Amino acid sequence: MNKKLICATPIAIAAALSLYACGGSEIGDPDITAIKNVVVIYAENRSFDNLYGNFPGANGLQNVSAANSTQVDRDGSPLATLPQVWNGLTQTGVTPAVTQAMTANLPNSPFAIDDPNGFNTPITATTRDLYHRFYENQMQINGGKNDKFAAWADSGGLVMGHYSLDADKLPLWKIAQQYTLADNFFMGAFGGSFLNHQWLICACTPVYPNADKSPAATSISSVESDGVTLRVASNSPASALTGIPKFVLSGNLTPDFYAVNTMQPPYQPSGNKAASGGDANLADPTAATTLPPQTQKHIGDLLNDAKVSWAWYGGAWGAAVSAVQDGTSNVVYGANLTAPNFQPHHQPFNYFADLAPGTTNRTQHLLDGGLAGSEFIKAIDAGTLPQVSFYKPQGNLNEHAGYTDVGQGDQHIADLISHLQKSPQWKNMLVVVTYDENGGFWDHVAPPKADRWGPGTRIPALIISPFAKKGYVDHTQYDTTSILRFITRRFALPMLPGIAARDAALVSNGSKPLGDLTAALTIKQ
Repeated sequence: MNKKLICATPIAIAAALSLYACGGSEIGDPDITAIKNVVVIYAENRSFDNLYGNFPGANGLQNVSAANSTQVDRDGSPLATLPQVWNGLTQTGVTPAVTQAMTANLPNSPFAIDDPNGFNTPITATTRDLYHRFYENQMQINGGKNDKFAAWADSGGLVMGHYSLDADKLPLWKIAQQYTLADNFFMGAFGGSFLNHQWLICACTPVYPNADKSPAATSISSVESDGVTLRVASNSPASALTGIPKFVLSGNLTPDFYAVNTMQPPYQPSGNKAASGGDANLADPTAATTLPPQTQKHIGDLLNDAKVSWAWYGGAWGAAVSAVQDGTSNVVYGANLTAPNFQPHHQPFNYFADLAPGTTNRTQHLLDGGLAGSEFIKAIDAGTLPQVSFYKPQGNLNEHAGYTDVGQGDQHIADLISHLQKSPQWKNMLVVVTYDENGGFWDHVAPPKADRWGPGTRIPALIISPFAKKGYVDHTQYDTTSILRFITRRFALPMLPGIAARDAALVSNGSKPLGDLTAALTIKQ
Protein backbone atom coordinates (compact mmCIF):
# COMPACT_ATOMS: atom_id res chain seq x y z
CA MET A 1 0.00 0.00 0.00
CA ASN A 2 1.17 3.54 -0.73
CA LYS A 3 2.94 5.02 2.33
CA LYS A 4 1.44 8.45 1.65
CA LEU A 5 -2.06 6.97 1.79
CA ILE A 6 -1.26 5.18 5.03
CA CYS A 7 0.11 8.38 6.58
CA ALA A 8 -3.05 10.22 5.54
CA THR A 9 -5.40 8.00 7.51
CA PRO A 10 -6.80 9.26 10.83
CA ILE A 11 -5.38 6.22 12.63
CA ALA A 12 -1.88 6.88 11.32
CA ILE A 13 -2.13 10.56 12.19
CA ALA A 14 -3.26 9.75 15.73
CA ALA A 15 -0.40 7.25 16.10
CA ALA A 16 2.15 9.75 14.87
CA LEU A 17 0.90 12.42 17.26
CA SER A 18 1.03 9.91 20.11
CA LEU A 19 4.60 8.94 19.28
CA TYR A 20 5.63 12.60 19.03
CA ALA A 21 4.14 13.33 22.43
CA CYS A 22 6.24 10.48 23.83
CA GLY A 23 9.41 11.70 22.11
CA GLY A 24 9.38 9.01 19.43
CA SER A 25 9.21 9.14 15.65
CA GLU A 26 7.09 7.58 12.91
CA ILE A 27 8.10 6.40 9.46
CA GLY A 28 8.46 9.50 7.34
CA ASP A 29 9.59 11.76 10.21
CA PRO A 30 13.08 13.31 9.99
CA ASP A 31 15.82 11.48 11.86
CA ILE A 32 16.79 14.53 13.86
CA THR A 33 19.37 12.67 15.95
CA ALA A 34 21.87 13.74 13.30
CA ILE A 35 21.64 17.19 14.86
CA LYS A 36 24.09 17.35 17.77
CA ASN A 37 24.06 21.11 18.47
CA VAL A 38 21.17 23.54 18.60
CA VAL A 39 21.97 27.28 18.61
CA VAL A 40 19.30 29.91 19.25
CA ILE A 41 20.08 33.56 18.45
CA TYR A 42 17.47 35.91 19.86
CA ALA A 43 17.26 39.43 18.42
CA GLU A 44 14.76 42.18 19.20
CA ASN A 45 11.53 43.85 18.23
CA ARG A 46 10.71 43.40 14.56
CA SER A 47 7.55 42.15 12.89
CA PHE A 48 7.77 39.95 9.81
CA ASP A 49 6.38 42.61 7.46
CA ASN A 50 8.73 45.22 8.94
CA LEU A 51 11.84 43.38 7.67
CA TYR A 52 10.78 40.61 5.29
CA GLY A 53 7.61 41.97 3.73
CA ASN A 54 9.20 41.90 0.26
CA PHE A 55 10.84 38.47 0.56
CA PRO A 56 10.12 36.38 -2.57
CA GLY A 57 7.70 33.53 -1.96
CA ALA A 58 6.74 34.69 1.53
CA ASN A 59 3.34 35.86 2.70
CA GLY A 60 4.32 39.50 2.69
CA LEU A 61 3.30 42.95 1.57
CA GLN A 62 2.18 41.72 -1.85
CA ASN A 63 -0.82 40.24 -0.02
CA VAL A 64 -1.69 43.50 1.72
CA SER A 65 -4.74 45.44 0.60
CA ALA A 66 -6.87 48.24 1.97
CA ALA A 67 -9.21 45.58 3.34
CA ASN A 68 -6.55 44.00 5.57
CA SER A 69 -4.42 47.03 6.42
CA THR A 70 -6.70 50.05 6.94
CA GLN A 71 -6.36 51.28 10.49
CA VAL A 72 -9.43 52.31 12.47
CA ASP A 73 -9.78 54.82 15.25
CA ARG A 74 -10.51 54.02 18.87
CA ASP A 75 -14.24 54.11 18.14
CA GLY A 76 -13.86 51.69 15.24
CA SER A 77 -14.26 54.22 12.42
CA PRO A 78 -11.63 54.28 9.63
CA LEU A 79 -8.91 56.86 10.15
CA ALA A 80 -8.75 59.55 7.47
CA THR A 81 -4.95 59.46 7.73
CA LEU A 82 -2.44 57.80 9.98
CA PRO A 83 -1.72 59.74 13.18
CA GLN A 84 1.48 61.77 13.24
CA VAL A 85 4.52 59.96 14.59
CA TRP A 86 4.47 61.49 18.03
CA ASN A 87 7.79 63.14 18.93
CA GLY A 88 9.18 62.35 15.48
CA LEU A 89 10.26 59.24 13.65
CA THR A 90 13.98 59.35 14.44
CA GLN A 91 15.87 59.76 17.68
CA THR A 92 17.29 63.17 18.55
CA GLY A 93 20.61 63.67 16.77
CA VAL A 94 19.91 61.01 14.14
CA THR A 95 20.45 61.98 10.52
CA PRO A 96 18.30 62.35 8.53
CA ALA A 97 16.03 64.00 11.09
CA VAL A 98 12.31 63.30 10.73
CA THR A 99 10.25 65.52 13.02
CA GLN A 100 6.67 65.00 14.11
CA ALA A 101 5.46 67.76 11.83
CA MET A 102 7.04 66.03 8.84
CA THR A 103 4.86 62.96 9.46
CA ALA A 104 1.49 64.71 9.22
CA ASN A 105 -1.16 63.47 6.76
CA LEU A 106 0.35 60.06 6.08
CA PRO A 107 -2.00 57.89 3.99
CA ASN A 108 -3.78 55.19 5.97
CA SER A 109 -1.66 52.32 4.70
CA PRO A 110 1.72 50.67 5.25
CA PHE A 111 4.70 52.77 4.18
CA ALA A 112 8.43 52.29 3.60
CA ILE A 113 10.51 54.02 6.27
CA ASP A 114 13.49 53.98 3.90
CA ASP A 115 11.66 55.24 0.81
CA PRO A 116 14.10 57.73 -0.82
CA ASN A 117 11.10 59.76 -1.95
CA GLY A 118 9.68 59.71 1.57
CA PHE A 119 11.41 59.77 4.94
CA ASN A 120 14.56 58.21 3.47
CA THR A 121 15.51 56.71 6.83
CA PRO A 122 17.81 53.71 6.25
CA ILE A 123 18.28 50.62 8.41
CA THR A 124 21.44 52.24 9.81
CA ALA A 125 19.37 54.97 11.50
CA THR A 126 17.74 54.58 14.90
CA THR A 127 14.00 55.22 14.85
CA ARG A 128 11.93 55.95 17.93
CA ASP A 129 10.60 53.22 20.20
CA LEU A 130 6.99 52.01 20.08
CA TYR A 131 4.56 50.50 22.57
CA HIS A 132 5.16 46.76 22.86
CA ARG A 133 3.19 45.82 25.94
CA PHE A 134 0.95 42.93 26.92
CA TYR A 135 -2.51 44.45 26.88
CA GLU A 136 -1.77 47.07 24.24
CA ASN A 137 -0.59 44.37 21.83
CA GLN A 138 -3.90 42.52 22.22
CA MET A 139 -5.87 45.72 21.75
CA GLN A 140 -3.90 46.44 18.58
CA ILE A 141 -4.47 42.93 17.22
CA ASN A 142 -8.19 43.50 17.89
CA GLY A 143 -9.32 39.91 17.66
CA GLY A 144 -7.16 39.20 14.61
CA LYS A 145 -8.14 42.22 12.50
CA ASN A 146 -4.78 43.94 13.20
CA ASP A 147 -6.55 47.24 12.57
CA LYS A 148 -5.94 49.13 15.82
CA PHE A 149 -2.16 49.29 15.84
CA ALA A 150 -2.24 53.06 15.28
CA ALA A 151 -5.17 53.56 17.63
CA TRP A 152 -3.49 52.08 20.69
CA ALA A 153 0.10 53.19 20.01
CA ASP A 154 2.25 55.88 21.58
CA SER A 155 4.15 56.24 18.30
CA GLY A 156 1.26 57.16 16.00
CA GLY A 157 1.64 56.09 12.38
CA LEU A 158 5.13 54.62 12.79
CA VAL A 159 3.49 51.27 13.59
CA MET A 160 2.74 50.90 9.86
CA GLY A 161 6.36 51.43 8.83
CA HIS A 162 8.46 48.78 7.14
CA TYR A 163 11.70 48.61 5.16
CA SER A 164 12.13 47.90 1.44
CA LEU A 165 14.90 45.34 1.72
CA ASP A 166 16.69 42.74 -0.35
CA ALA A 167 19.85 40.64 -0.18
CA ASP A 168 22.00 43.67 -1.04
CA LYS A 169 20.69 45.71 1.90
CA LEU A 170 20.09 43.19 4.70
CA PRO A 171 22.83 40.63 5.40
CA LEU A 172 20.46 38.09 6.96
CA TRP A 173 18.17 38.31 3.93
CA LYS A 174 20.90 36.68 1.84
CA ILE A 175 21.26 33.92 4.45
CA ALA A 176 17.48 33.44 4.50
CA GLN A 177 17.62 32.91 0.73
CA GLN A 178 20.21 30.17 1.19
CA TYR A 179 18.34 28.28 3.92
CA THR A 180 14.78 28.41 5.30
CA LEU A 181 12.70 31.45 6.21
CA ALA A 182 9.57 30.76 8.27
CA ASP A 183 6.79 33.19 7.35
CA ASN A 184 4.14 31.89 9.76
CA PHE A 185 6.09 32.21 13.02
CA PHE A 186 4.54 34.21 15.87
CA MET A 187 5.90 35.65 19.09
CA GLY A 188 5.13 33.29 21.95
CA ALA A 189 3.38 35.83 24.15
CA PHE A 190 1.60 39.13 23.68
CA GLY A 191 3.59 42.22 24.51
CA GLY A 192 7.24 42.83 25.11
CA SER A 193 10.72 41.47 25.57
CA PHE A 194 10.48 40.54 29.25
CA LEU A 195 7.56 38.14 28.81
CA ASN A 196 8.73 36.68 25.52
CA HIS A 197 12.13 35.82 26.96
CA GLN A 198 10.33 33.89 29.68
CA TRP A 199 8.30 32.04 27.06
CA LEU A 200 11.49 31.23 25.16
CA ILE A 201 12.89 29.25 28.08
CA CYS A 202 9.88 27.95 30.01
CA ALA A 203 6.68 28.58 28.01
CA CYS A 204 5.39 30.18 31.16
CA THR A 205 4.37 33.55 32.57
CA PRO A 206 6.12 34.70 35.78
CA VAL A 207 4.14 35.05 38.97
CA TYR A 208 4.26 37.61 41.78
CA PRO A 209 2.56 35.99 44.81
CA ASN A 210 0.43 38.31 46.95
CA ALA A 211 1.28 41.23 44.69
CA ASP A 212 -1.56 43.29 46.14
CA LYS A 213 0.29 43.33 49.46
CA SER A 214 3.73 43.90 47.93
CA PRO A 215 5.86 46.85 46.75
CA ALA A 216 4.42 46.14 43.27
CA ALA A 217 0.82 46.73 44.33
CA THR A 218 0.71 50.01 42.44
CA SER A 219 1.59 48.20 39.18
CA ILE A 220 -1.49 45.96 38.95
CA SER A 221 -3.18 46.78 35.66
CA SER A 222 -6.73 48.07 35.49
CA VAL A 223 -8.47 45.80 32.99
CA GLU A 224 -12.00 45.46 31.66
CA SER A 225 -14.03 42.31 32.34
CA ASP A 226 -12.92 40.76 29.03
CA GLY A 227 -9.43 40.34 30.50
CA VAL A 228 -7.89 41.86 27.39
CA THR A 229 -8.77 45.56 27.28
CA LEU A 230 -7.19 48.19 29.47
CA ARG A 231 -9.58 50.67 31.09
CA VAL A 232 -9.28 53.94 29.22
CA ALA A 233 -8.79 57.06 31.35
CA SER A 234 -11.50 59.71 31.28
CA ASN A 235 -9.03 62.29 29.94
CA SER A 236 -7.74 60.08 27.11
CA PRO A 237 -7.96 61.69 23.65
CA ALA A 238 -11.01 60.31 21.88
CA SER A 239 -9.18 59.95 18.58
CA ALA A 240 -5.77 58.55 17.70
CA LEU A 241 -5.35 61.62 15.48
CA THR A 242 -5.32 63.96 18.46
CA GLY A 243 -3.05 62.22 20.92
CA ILE A 244 -1.52 59.21 22.64
CA PRO A 245 -4.03 57.04 24.55
CA LYS A 246 -4.21 57.25 28.32
CA PHE A 247 -5.19 54.36 30.54
CA VAL A 248 -6.36 54.12 34.13
CA LEU A 249 -3.35 51.88 34.80
CA SER A 250 -1.26 49.93 32.35
CA GLY A 251 1.02 48.21 34.82
CA ASN A 252 3.46 45.34 34.91
CA LEU A 253 1.08 42.86 36.53
CA THR A 254 -2.27 41.31 35.70
CA PRO A 255 -5.12 41.58 38.21
CA ASP A 256 -4.39 37.97 39.22
CA PHE A 257 -0.70 38.72 39.80
CA TYR A 258 1.13 37.47 36.74
CA ALA A 259 4.08 39.58 35.57
CA VAL A 260 3.52 40.54 31.92
CA ASN A 261 5.48 43.76 31.39
CA THR A 262 9.08 44.51 32.29
CA MET A 263 10.12 43.49 35.79
CA GLN A 264 13.74 43.28 36.89
CA PRO A 265 15.64 40.13 37.91
CA PRO A 266 15.91 39.42 41.65
CA TYR A 267 19.61 38.73 41.16
CA GLN A 268 22.44 40.90 39.89
CA PRO A 269 22.99 42.04 37.24
CA SER A 270 19.59 43.69 37.51
CA GLY A 271 18.10 47.02 36.58
CA ASN A 272 17.55 47.56 40.32
CA LYS A 273 20.50 48.09 42.65
CA ALA A 274 21.04 46.08 45.80
CA ALA A 275 19.31 47.31 48.95
CA SER A 276 21.40 49.66 51.03
CA GLY A 277 23.43 47.44 53.35
CA GLY A 278 21.94 44.34 51.75
CA ASP A 279 23.40 41.43 49.78
CA ALA A 280 25.28 42.86 46.80
CA ASN A 281 24.27 39.84 44.70
CA LEU A 282 20.58 40.65 44.98
CA ALA A 283 18.33 43.37 43.62
CA ASP A 284 16.47 45.40 46.22
CA PRO A 285 13.33 43.32 46.94
CA THR A 286 11.49 46.44 48.10
CA ALA A 287 11.75 48.02 44.64
CA ALA A 288 8.39 47.90 42.88
CA THR A 289 9.90 46.38 39.73
CA THR A 290 11.96 43.61 41.36
CA LEU A 291 10.33 40.27 40.60
CA PRO A 292 10.57 37.58 43.29
CA PRO A 293 12.62 34.50 42.31
CA GLN A 294 10.74 32.15 40.00
CA THR A 295 10.44 28.39 40.53
CA GLN A 296 8.63 27.11 37.41
CA LYS A 297 10.27 24.33 35.43
CA HIS A 298 12.31 25.66 32.50
CA ILE A 299 14.16 24.10 29.60
CA GLY A 300 17.44 24.19 31.55
CA ASP A 301 15.92 21.93 34.19
CA LEU A 302 14.85 19.40 31.56
CA LEU A 303 18.27 19.47 29.91
CA ASN A 304 20.01 19.02 33.25
CA ASP A 305 17.80 16.03 34.11
CA ALA A 306 18.67 14.43 30.77
CA LYS A 307 22.38 15.28 31.13
CA VAL A 308 22.30 17.40 27.97
CA SER A 309 24.85 20.22 28.04
CA TRP A 310 23.54 23.76 27.60
CA ALA A 311 24.37 27.42 28.17
CA TRP A 312 22.91 30.89 27.92
CA TYR A 313 25.51 33.27 26.43
CA GLY A 314 24.60 36.81 27.40
CA GLY A 315 26.25 39.49 25.29
CA ALA A 316 28.15 41.82 27.66
CA TRP A 317 27.16 39.63 30.65
CA GLY A 318 30.72 39.71 32.00
CA ALA A 319 30.88 43.49 31.69
CA ALA A 320 27.57 43.80 33.54
CA VAL A 321 28.70 41.49 36.33
CA SER A 322 31.93 43.46 36.68
CA ALA A 323 30.00 46.72 36.83
CA VAL A 324 27.98 45.38 39.76
CA GLN A 325 31.07 44.09 41.53
CA ASP A 326 33.07 47.32 41.23
CA GLY A 327 30.11 49.56 42.00
CA THR A 328 29.90 51.32 38.62
CA SER A 329 26.54 51.81 36.99
CA ASN A 330 27.19 52.77 33.40
CA VAL A 331 26.48 49.30 32.01
CA VAL A 332 23.54 48.09 34.06
CA TYR A 333 21.62 50.90 35.70
CA GLY A 334 19.97 53.95 34.28
CA ALA A 335 19.57 55.19 30.72
CA ASN A 336 22.75 54.08 29.03
CA LEU A 337 22.10 54.30 25.29
CA THR A 338 25.63 53.52 24.13
CA ALA A 339 27.54 50.28 23.71
CA PRO A 340 27.10 47.75 25.08
CA ASN A 341 23.74 48.80 26.61
CA PHE A 342 23.27 45.58 28.56
CA GLN A 343 19.59 44.80 29.19
CA PRO A 344 19.01 42.83 32.45
CA HIS A 345 15.42 41.87 31.56
CA HIS A 346 16.75 40.10 28.45
CA GLN A 347 18.44 37.49 30.68
CA PRO A 348 15.52 35.16 31.55
CA PHE A 349 17.39 32.50 33.52
CA ASN A 350 18.51 35.20 35.97
CA TYR A 351 14.97 35.24 37.36
CA PHE A 352 15.02 31.61 38.54
CA ALA A 353 15.88 30.44 42.05
CA ASP A 354 17.75 27.35 40.85
CA LEU A 355 20.20 29.65 39.01
CA ALA A 356 20.76 32.09 41.88
CA PRO A 357 24.21 33.58 42.53
CA GLY A 358 26.48 31.05 44.21
CA THR A 359 24.87 27.99 42.64
CA THR A 360 26.81 25.54 40.50
CA ASN A 361 23.94 25.66 38.06
CA ARG A 362 24.58 29.35 37.45
CA THR A 363 28.33 28.95 37.08
CA GLN A 364 27.96 26.18 34.54
CA HIS A 365 25.14 27.60 32.45
CA LEU A 366 24.98 31.42 32.58
CA LEU A 367 28.03 32.35 30.56
CA ASP A 368 29.55 35.58 29.32
CA GLY A 369 28.90 36.05 25.62
CA GLY A 370 31.53 38.78 25.66
CA LEU A 371 31.49 42.29 24.26
CA ALA A 372 30.21 42.09 20.67
CA GLY A 373 29.81 38.34 21.19
CA SER A 374 33.58 37.80 21.49
CA GLU A 375 33.40 34.96 24.05
CA PHE A 376 30.56 33.24 22.20
CA ILE A 377 32.60 33.43 19.01
CA LYS A 378 35.60 31.86 20.76
CA ALA A 379 33.44 28.87 21.72
CA ILE A 380 32.07 28.66 18.17
CA ASP A 381 35.52 28.73 16.58
CA ALA A 382 36.94 26.22 19.06
CA GLY A 383 34.04 23.81 18.49
CA THR A 384 33.20 23.79 22.21
CA LEU A 385 29.57 24.89 22.15
CA PRO A 386 27.32 22.77 24.37
CA GLN A 387 24.52 20.71 22.86
CA VAL A 388 22.06 23.58 23.33
CA SER A 389 23.18 27.22 23.21
CA PHE A 390 21.19 30.42 23.53
CA TYR A 391 22.86 33.68 22.52
CA LYS A 392 21.50 37.13 23.37
CA PRO A 393 23.20 40.07 21.63
CA GLN A 394 24.05 43.09 23.77
CA GLY A 395 21.69 46.04 23.48
CA ASN A 396 23.37 48.02 20.73
CA LEU A 397 23.51 44.89 18.53
CA ASN A 398 19.99 43.50 19.04
CA GLU A 399 18.01 45.65 16.49
CA HIS A 400 15.65 47.20 19.11
CA ALA A 401 14.04 50.44 17.91
CA GLY A 402 14.62 53.41 20.18
CA TYR A 403 18.18 52.63 21.19
CA THR A 404 19.76 50.94 18.20
CA ASP A 405 19.25 50.29 14.50
CA VAL A 406 18.56 47.29 12.29
CA GLY A 407 21.77 47.48 10.29
CA GLN A 408 24.51 46.84 12.82
CA GLY A 409 22.56 44.14 14.67
CA ASP A 410 21.73 42.31 11.47
CA GLN A 411 25.37 42.43 10.38
CA HIS A 412 26.45 41.16 13.81
CA ILE A 413 24.19 38.11 13.51
CA ALA A 414 25.29 37.48 9.92
CA ASP A 415 28.91 37.53 11.14
CA LEU A 416 28.00 34.98 13.83
CA ILE A 417 26.46 32.74 11.17
CA SER A 418 29.69 32.93 9.20
CA HIS A 419 31.63 31.75 12.26
CA LEU A 420 29.10 28.98 12.90
CA GLN A 421 29.39 27.76 9.30
CA LYS A 422 33.15 27.41 9.77
CA SER A 423 32.87 25.78 13.19
CA PRO A 424 34.04 22.18 13.70
CA GLN A 425 30.49 21.53 14.96
CA TRP A 426 28.69 22.95 11.91
CA LYS A 427 28.07 19.64 10.14
CA ASN A 428 25.71 18.55 12.94
CA MET A 429 24.24 21.94 13.83
CA LEU A 430 20.82 23.61 13.69
CA VAL A 431 20.69 27.40 14.13
CA VAL A 432 17.48 29.33 14.75
CA VAL A 433 17.57 33.12 14.39
CA THR A 434 14.44 34.92 15.49
CA TYR A 435 13.14 38.00 17.30
CA ASP A 436 11.61 38.17 20.74
CA GLU A 437 8.59 40.21 19.63
CA ASN A 438 7.32 42.70 17.08
CA GLY A 439 8.45 45.85 18.87
CA GLY A 440 5.03 47.41 18.22
CA PHE A 441 5.31 47.19 14.44
CA TRP A 442 2.22 46.12 12.50
CA ASP A 443 1.98 42.84 10.60
CA HIS A 444 -0.90 41.84 8.35
CA VAL A 445 -1.24 38.18 9.42
CA ALA A 446 -3.60 37.40 12.30
CA PRO A 447 -2.05 35.32 15.10
CA PRO A 448 -3.73 31.99 15.79
CA LYS A 449 -6.16 32.12 18.70
CA ALA A 450 -4.90 30.11 21.66
CA ASP A 451 -4.58 30.94 25.37
CA ARG A 452 -4.59 34.16 27.36
CA TRP A 453 -0.83 34.66 26.89
CA GLY A 454 -0.53 34.34 23.12
CA PRO A 455 0.65 33.83 20.47
CA GLY A 456 1.18 37.46 19.56
CA THR A 457 2.18 39.22 16.34
CA ARG A 458 4.09 37.48 13.52
CA ILE A 459 7.89 37.79 13.58
CA PRO A 460 10.74 36.60 11.31
CA ALA A 461 12.50 33.29 11.94
CA LEU A 462 15.38 31.69 10.02
CA ILE A 463 16.30 28.00 10.24
CA ILE A 464 19.95 27.63 9.22
CA SER A 465 21.62 24.24 9.04
CA PRO A 466 23.26 21.74 6.71
CA PHE A 467 19.94 19.91 7.21
CA ALA A 468 17.68 22.90 6.45
CA LYS A 469 15.76 23.05 3.19
CA LYS A 470 17.63 25.32 0.82
CA GLY A 471 16.00 28.41 -0.62
CA TYR A 472 12.77 27.49 1.14
CA VAL A 473 9.92 29.47 2.69
CA ASP A 474 8.28 27.39 5.40
CA HIS A 475 4.58 28.19 5.86
CA THR A 476 4.15 25.89 8.88
CA GLN A 477 2.48 27.59 11.83
CA TYR A 478 5.05 28.16 14.58
CA ASP A 479 5.62 30.38 17.58
CA THR A 480 8.53 30.97 19.96
CA THR A 481 7.69 27.78 21.83
CA SER A 482 8.38 25.82 18.63
CA ILE A 483 12.06 26.21 19.52
CA LEU A 484 11.39 24.42 22.81
CA ARG A 485 9.33 21.83 20.93
CA PHE A 486 12.30 21.05 18.72
CA ILE A 487 14.75 20.85 21.64
CA THR A 488 12.45 18.59 23.66
CA ARG A 489 11.79 16.34 20.67
CA ARG A 490 15.45 16.11 19.66
CA PHE A 491 16.67 15.22 23.14
CA ALA A 492 13.58 13.17 24.15
CA LEU A 493 12.65 15.52 26.99
CA PRO A 494 9.26 15.81 28.70
CA MET A 495 6.90 18.44 27.37
CA LEU A 496 6.79 21.65 29.41
CA PRO A 497 3.30 22.33 30.86
CA GLY A 498 2.91 25.60 28.97
CA ILE A 499 3.42 23.89 25.62
CA ALA A 500 0.77 21.27 26.36
CA ALA A 501 -1.63 24.02 27.49
CA ARG A 502 -0.95 26.07 24.36
CA ASP A 503 -1.64 23.14 22.04
CA ALA A 504 -4.84 22.28 23.88
CA ALA A 505 -5.98 25.90 23.55
CA LEU A 506 -5.16 25.96 19.84
CA VAL A 507 -7.12 22.77 19.23
CA SER A 508 -10.09 24.06 21.22
CA ASN A 509 -10.09 27.13 18.96
CA GLY A 510 -10.03 25.06 15.78
CA SER A 511 -6.29 25.14 15.01
CA LYS A 512 -3.64 22.45 14.89
CA PRO A 513 -0.85 22.18 17.46
CA LEU A 514 2.14 24.31 16.52
CA GLY A 515 5.05 22.90 14.52
CA ASP A 516 8.42 21.92 15.97
CA LEU A 517 10.63 23.20 13.10
CA THR A 518 11.16 19.74 11.57
CA ALA A 519 9.14 20.79 8.50
CA ALA A 520 12.11 23.01 7.63
CA LEU A 521 14.52 20.07 7.54
CA THR A 522 15.58 17.64 4.83
CA ILE A 523 17.42 15.04 6.85
CA LYS A 524 17.39 11.47 5.56
CA GLN A 525 13.92 10.07 6.10
